[in-house]
Amino acid sequence: MSKFKDIKKVTVNQIKNMKHKEKIVSLTAYDYTSAKIVDEAGVDIILVGDSLGMVVAGYENTLSVTLEQIILHCQYVKRAVKRGFLVADIPFGYFQVSIEDGVKNCIRVIKETGFEAVKLEGGSEIAPLVERLVSAGVNVMGHIGLMPQMVNTMGGYKIQGRTNQDKLMEDALALEKAGVFSIVLEGVVEGVAKKITEKLTVPTIGIGAGRYCDGQILVFHDLLGLYDDITPKFAKRYCNGREVFLNAVNNYVRETKESIFPEEKHAFLE
Repeated sequence: MSKFKDIKKVTVNQIKNMKHKEKIVSLTAYDYTSAKIVDEAGVDIILVGDSLGMVVAGYENTLSVTLEQIILHCQYVKRAVKRGFLVADIPFGYFQVSIEDGVKNCIRVIKETGFEAVKLEGGSEIAPLVERLVSAGVNVMGHIGLMPQMVNTMGGYKIQGRTNQDKLMEDALALEKAGVFSIVLEGVVEGVAKKITEKLTVPTIGIGAGRYCDGQILVFHDLLGLYDDITPKFAKRYCNGREVFLNAVNNYVRETKESIFPEEKHAFLE
C-alpha cells in the first residue's frame, strides 16, 4: 500500500477558500530534495521561481532564466511533491511579446511539468493574457509590486506603494477580474498591501508586504540562510544553513587530510 494513500492534494479551490480563514504558506523549491522537505513540512503552495537564476545558477538577477530551465527544475520538484499546490514562474521574455506567445509558453510549461498553475509578473497590462489563459484552463497567480523581471525599468529593487498606491490597486483589481486565483504582493508597504488584501476576493501572498496579506512566501535559500549574496530585510532566517554546511564540509576536509575518515565502519571488509 502506498504511503501517500491518505495525503490530500491541495487544490486551487482550497487555496481560494483559505482567504479570511487560514493563512496560506508558500515557499520556493528548485530540486527533488528541497521539494520533498518543503512538501513534508506542510507548505501549501510550492513555487519554482525564477529566483533560481540567482540562488541556484548564480546569475546577477532573474532576467537570464530560460523557459527550459524552469521546465527542468519543475520536473525535479514534481517528482517529490505529493501534497503542495505547484506553481511555475514564467520567466522574462516568454509572455511579454504577444498574447499568443504567452499562451503557448504557459501551456507548454503545464504540459511538460504536470504543474497546476503558472505565475506571471505584471499588472493591468497582462490582464488580457490572464483572461485567455484562464479561459484555456490554466490557473494563473498574479504578481505585482516590486517585480524582479522589471528591475531595469524600475531602476532597481525599490519598495512599492509609497507613491503609486492607486496604480497597485488598479493592477490588483484588473488581475482579479481577469481570473487569477491569487496575487503575490512583493515589496509593498504594509498599509497599501492591507488595503489591497481587504479589497480583493482572491488571496494575496506577501513577500516583503507586511503582516496583513492572506499568506506569505519566502525563498528556500533565504529561509535557511544558504544564500548570502543578498540579504533582504523581509526574509527571516530560521537557521544559518550556510554555516552548518560549511562546518560540515570543513570537518570532512580536515578528517580526510588527517586520515580520520574513513573509519573501519565505513569500509567493506572481507
